[in-house]
Amino acid sequence: MIEEFLEGEEASVFALVDGEHVLPLAAAQDHKRVGVGDTGPNTGGMGAYSPAPVLTPQMLGRTMDEIIAPTVVGMRQRGHPFRGVLYLGVMITKDGPKLYEYNVRFGDPECQVLLMRLKSDLLGALLATVEGGLKGLQLAWREEAALVVVLAAKGYPGAFVRDTPIRGLEKASRVTGVQIFHAGTRRVGRQLLATGGRVLNVAALGATLAEAQSRAYAAIAEIDWPGGFWRTDIGWRALAGKGSRP
Repeated sequence: MIEEFLEGEEASVFALVDGEHVLPLAAAQDHKRVGVGDTGPNTGGMGAYSPAPVLTPQMLGRTMDEIIAPTVVGMRQRGHPFRGVLYLGVMITKDGPKLYEYNVRFGDPECQVLLMRLKSDLLGALLATVEGGLKGLQLAWREEAALVVVLAAKGYPGAFVRDTPIRGLEKASRVTGVQIFHAGTRRVGRQLLATGGRVLNVAALGATLAEAQSRAYAAIAEIDWPGGFWRTDIGWRALAGKGSRP
């Protein structure tokens, strides 16, 4: 089998679809590789940020016009109108956006940074999606950038140790602009234990992507978890100047 090789930067594009109308969401970019500098095996995602500089307004417009809109029309014409979250994995190439996968869910950890930036009521938008009421609906987004770092159990994405204790979350959550999302934890008495591969998502808002990054890692510095690890360079592509800064 011969496939086209897509060279460029990966990005995630999300939209709500009510079977006919499309409501685009903010763009995000994630880090799938386990190691610093986007090295090592793929994972479910080690961190993300929004907005994504590589997804300029022009590139988002092309993604909507060339991929999302034709998809929605085509499914309706086949008698299978889609309602829900449409999540595209796209490669931003020298020729523009190229689709490499469809998903029908919110991405993880992209969803966390989207929710950090969303000012509008998410439930209202989801109900409109189900009820066919997206026409004319608009969402309000914060101007701030959001960044999330995933804390994973040592060994992930391979075999990892379970039920290691985590401490310091209360202090970490007090860092300005920070929200901690639990992904694989459980409580036994007063102790918090890690039960999964990707365990915590430490997200932060900031006036710039650099500020959001600084806040997220400041919060992580307060977390005591010898059984975990995380990447120390989430957001490096944008902050290294590969695209305009948020």
